[in-house]
Amino acid sequence: MTAPANPGPERGRLIAVASGKGGVGKTFLAITLAHAMAARGSRVLLFDGDLGLANIDIQLGLVPARDIATHVGTAAGVLAAVQPCPPCGFDWLPGRSGAAHLTALAETTLAQLLHGLRAATDRYDVVIADLAAGIDPPARRIAATADTLLLVATDDPTSLTDAYAVLKLHAADGGSTDRAVVINQVQSPAEGRRAFHTLARAAENFLGITPRLAGTVRRDPRVRDTIRHQTPLLTRHPQAPAAADIVALARDLTPERRVARGGERVPAAGAADPGPPGGRKDA
Repeated sequence: MTAPANPGPERGRLIAVASGKGGVGKTFLAITLAHAMAARGSRVLLFDGDLGLANIDIQLGLVPARDIATHVGTAAGVLAAVQPCPPCGFDWLPGRSGAAHLTALAETTLAQLLHGLRAATDRYDVVIADLAAGIDPPARRIAATADTLLLVATDDPTSLTDAYAVLKLHAADGGSTDRAVVINQVQSPAEGRRAFHTLARAAENFLGITPRLAGTVRRDPRVRDTIRHQTPLLTRHPQAPAAADIVALARDLTPERRVARGGERVPAAGAADPGPPGGRKDA
């Protein structure tokens, strides 16, 4: 598989959010991470990359005006389906649930999809691709193209085992060496760090790769409440422990120089302003 292209100084980053198994809170984390990054002033595009089983719209209570099912493989390309997500301040690229043909895209069509995601990094500071759980070929291709693999797991042994499999295949596919791990649904940060070190030791000993710990997210009953009410966590429960953890994760993953939603380049919170901007992106 093709190794990812390094983003230029004025190009955004493509982050692939992956998991070895379902039920680890990957999609919820991707939504809240995109929301937190947008709140920091970044231009963010969230792509529902669970091809055929999309559910970002369900979690946010949205009805998309269009989705990739009718645009993938067309001359206009998938970016024609991009639309704003008013509750969160980012743009999103909806998928479709129950569209079997999206799970078995032809090589040329999948290549067009990957090209569209790369093209989006010229317009956005961050493109977040919420991938299908597991190791299906489309998910592997998108992950291998991304600048960062953000792997979501829990401290459950089966989740860690499946996360190891994702790391193994990502390395075999020639993916980026920026492999970050989030341990979700933990009782404490210390518990999350212990789970990460178990995964990291296996990756270092048997794969020769060194993932980094991007963060831990505490188990929080408010997460279930927000999903049931189809409302963003940072809107409904902005002071929740899980919200604080994901905001910290967004801070770690947000570029120090980014484009505010009005178009003006501004420094990240806490960063010194290096002077006049060298350029700007157009939406």
